[in-house]
Amino acid sequence: MSENIHGAERPELTELPQIRDRLSFLYVEHCMINRQDSAVTVTDERGTVHVPAAAIAVLMLGPGTNMSHRAMELLGDTGASVIWVGERGVRYYAHGKPLTHSARLLIAQAQLASNNRSRLAVAREMYQMRFQNEDVSQMTMQQLRGREGARVRSIYRTASKQTGVPWNGREYSPDDFSASDAVNMALSAAHACLYGVAHSVIVALGAAPGLGFVHVGHERSFVYDIADLYKADITIPIAFKVAESKPDDIGAVTRRAVRDAIADGRIMERAARDIRRLLLSDSDDAPINEFFADTVHLWDEKAGYVKNAVSYGREYDDEERVPELPGRGYGQILEDE
Repeated sequence: MSENIHGAERPELTELPQIRDRLSFLYVEHCMINRQDSAVTVTDERGTVHVPAAAIAVLMLGPGTNMSHRAMELLGDTGASVIWVGERGVRYYAHGKPLTHSARLLIAQAQLASNNRSRLAVAREMYQMRFQNEDVSQMTMQQLRGREGARVRSIYRTASKQTGVPWNGREYSPDDFSASDAVNMALSAAHACLYGVAHSVIVALGAAPGLGFVHVGHERSFVYDIADLYKADITIPIAFKVAESKPDDIGAVTRRAVRDAIADGRIMERAARDIRRLLLSDSDDAPINEFFADTVHLWDEKAGYVKNAVSYGREYDDEERVPELPGRGYGQILEDE
């Protein structure tokens, strides 16, 4: 009897587009998400749209969205992040599957974040990306925070002056989107999109969203670290321009503007490159084949690592100091495993 094949075959990891080559995000609401072959289908009262699953980095699910198990399976296989967002796309909950089997980036991140000297070096590098014409190599974190605060206030004042939109500071309620003024509502919507994109890139590369260098103590600390690199170029100018135009739906207009800016500014590619630069010090054209390694090793305090799937410990089979389970020697246990 022939085996029934449902839909397209699951792609190999190396067949999928890299995170830097993908589109940024797709926001949907009040619709049904299903699957047809290698595409997710979005259906509402206007009809059905087919979206290549491997082409997107983030699928943002707004209120009134229903998703089938098959669609979620496809998105998981293609490494896309699925984000459930609240009304108007402000609050989000995200999880993604890495587009790599290697823990190389994660190990490097943990090592850097676990040492105060290396952690400070990474934090300085993050600030240096923003202070292009300044030398921050000797600044303390307190000095860096003060310099960044002054820089951001200047960016807000400049945007306010250019657009004529009054700016009285960042004020918003996480539980009430409409409680803020127009520019703060636009900032909330824009930042949510940028956080989703940053989260997707971090997870796709195999890094940890919660292991930050400037931010700390939150499950998305590193997401905030990376997103802060692009706010001055992306979300802040967009928020003021949207507020200036006074649209009926600030959230929707802001999301579309952020989506276009992320594509035009190649933020996906920049974020992937910047994360590798921060954690691995790789050059822009460094090979990434190691990220696709599908090999498990065993840790060794002297050699670094040794081969997996090898029956170690045969020299101890006859030694009394090694405990044995009834009827099974230590070497046999390893072979069984």
